[in-house]
Amino acid sequence: MKNEEILFQRALNLAPLTAAEGLKLFQEASTPDLVWVADSLRQIHKPGNVVTWMIDRNVNITNICISGCTFCNFHRKINGEGTYTTTMEEYHQKIDQMIQLGGNQLLLQGGMHPKYGLKFYTDLFSELKIKYPEVKLHALGPPEVVHIARKERISFREVLEKLMASGLDSLPGAGAEILCDRVRKEISPGKASANDWLEVMKEAHQLRMLTSATMMFGHIETPLERMEHLVKLRDLQALKPDDSPGFKAFIPWPFMSEGTLLGKSLEFKSILPIDYIRMIALSRIMLNNFENIQASWLTVGKETGQLALHAGANDLGSIMIEENVVSAAGASFSMDAWQMQKCINDAGFIPQLRNQAYEFINLPEGVRKYAVAQ
Repeated sequence: MKNEEILFQRALNLAPLTAAEGLKLFQEASTPDLVWVADSLRQIHKPGNVVTWMIDRNVNITNICISGCTFCNFHRKINGEGTYTTTMEEYHQKIDQMIQLGGNQLLLQGGMHPKYGLKFYTDLFSELKIKYPEVKLHALGPPEVVHIARKERISFREVLEKLMASGLDSLPGAGAEILCDRVRKEISPGKASANDWLEVMKEAHQLRMLTSATMMFGHIETPLERMEHLVKLRDLQALKPDDSPGFKAFIPWPFMSEGTLLGKSLEFKSILPIDYIRMIALSRIMLNNFENIQASWLTVGKETGQLALHAGANDLGSIMIEENVVSAAGASFSMDAWQMQKCINDAGFIPQLRNQAYEFINLPEGVRKYAVAQ
């Protein structure tokens, strides 16, 4: 029996593979084999023919950020041109439109503003919850939590507790990039270290907060560092309390290079569809304690997203009523609710609307339903 066949059998038994073993599969396993094993594992974790999706809106609190990420075209320095902080009137307009389109979750991405401390965010969340108590706030991320904790000189846990008390419902896995300090020092020098990112998520899990995990790949990281990233997430998931939701999903996406400092500094070759499919499959194989793997159709396109559903992914994420960050670096794909349902059905699956907790919900009134072929 070949070494990769032994590894595949262990993976199918839900045994945790090491980063070195993941690297071996990355280097030696064929794409059809990776896809078959990942699809089989998907059926173990999420049996059936349902693929989930959701309706939400991504609003940027501000585009002022001191993290210095070389892969980001969106951020501005505090005295730069085109800076903004979203006003409450603008929030109301955006949320009202989202509700009309059937959404009930706001993804709030922060940016590490040098002057905004904990009170700014707790006041914002509280005011939004008073006006829209039914809207879920999926907001900030570990780098912003670390930034606020340093600014206020308090612990990560204290920041999270106060944010939760003011209305924060769940914590995105933003800012993970690659959980390796060698990489982070070069591409995001002002952001949280890999250990700090993991510590924030550990505290969130201890507080029974719903979280997600991400990976941005295809830049300066090595294949082994990708596998180490997956192992770190898996190991942290294993530590969560039994009654904590922990990481509800993993979302990998390729680095979008258009116009970025990082893209200009590399002899850059875009991630090909087959590379993305292999990474989705390896994510499913390595993350033996994750239920949901989400395909990033926004960055790879509808067709590659559909293929990913046959390679271990069981979710296509949101229709993304609004998105500004990766779009600023070249992501240009879009879908409305009807197109999302059709996309899933055309791939051979049954579309099912969900919330952030991956609970099935009915299509809201006014959202056009696609006639699913049974």
